[in-house]
Amino acid sequence: MSKVLILSEHQVETLLSMRECIAVMEEALRALARGDVHNPLRSAVRGEGALGILGLMPAWRGGTAPYYGLKEVCVFPGNPARGLDSHVGAVILHGGETGEPLLFANASAITAIRTAAVSAVATKLLARPDASVLAILGAGVQARSHLRAIPLVRDIKEVRVYSRTPAKAAGLGKVVGSVEEAVRGADIVVTATSAREPIVKREWIGAGTHINAVGSSIAVAREVDSALVAASSLFVDRRESTINEAGDYLFAVREGAIAGPEHIRAELGELLLGTAAGRTSADEITLFKSLGLAIEDLASAAFLYDKARREGVGTWVEF
Repeated sequence: MSKVLILSEHQVETLLSMRECIAVMEEALRALARGDVHNPLRSAVRGEGALGILGLMPAWRGGTAPYYGLKEVCVFPGNPARGLDSHVGAVILHGGETGEPLLFANASAITAIRTAAVSAVATKLLARPDASVLAILGAGVQARSHLRAIPLVRDIKEVRVYSRTPAKAAGLGKVVGSVEEAVRGADIVVTATSAREPIVKREWIGAGTHINAVGSSIAVAREVDSALVAASSLFVDRRESTINEAGDYLFAVREGAIAGPEHIRAELGELLLGTAAGRTSADEITLFKSLGLAIEDLASAAFLYDKARREGVGTWVEF
């Protein structure tokens, strides 16, 4: 009878430091660009009258330590009003040689850390070396996680935060009264909101700014307007996901602001492998459209499985 390791939210947060996760995400994105992984598009299940959806994100990684991974996560927008995370579920890791389940880990904690770590990778690759003013839109889990991640790759001297609920932003940085006030003159912008219509306008973004657009991961929602997408050099985690799932990109195409996939400059993994160029000038506006990939969850889970066994963390159960 096999045993499965269970890791709680707190145990994931303890084991998966942001600095370590940045390195894990870099390697996961390289593997994706090399073609060493299989990462199908996510799928969603919504029951008639249901208050939320069930999202399924499978992936496979080959090599000397092959794994299958699946993140199953329920997204319930009403949860924050109940004091709960809007994203709840598990990341499941299966051995690639026998298929046996090895690990069940809290998906909310993994998602919070790895999403910000990927934005840090993008910022490391694309933001100006002297970027020092960070604007964060939103004050939820991802805003707080990005506030930990971005200063690991740039010397941040000023943090501005805008939230529709200013009290939630207290202690995160300089709380400002509008999106425009937050982003004007900022070197790095992180959008981590639940907005469905654009909240960031092209005319507010100065030359040389780098933007991590994180909040929307569905085709019918966006945070930045089409003019900004058109004016930016667009970088993504994965082309296929972007052209199928990214509202920020899809609205810009439908509105005629950009022609289509050729507007995508490169995937982050291609920059890491050196097969594509990143920022080309100090005045260039760079935009990273983050969607989140199953391979990022798998890589996080594989790292956690190895580290938890070494350090004796977690609970083993017969399965």
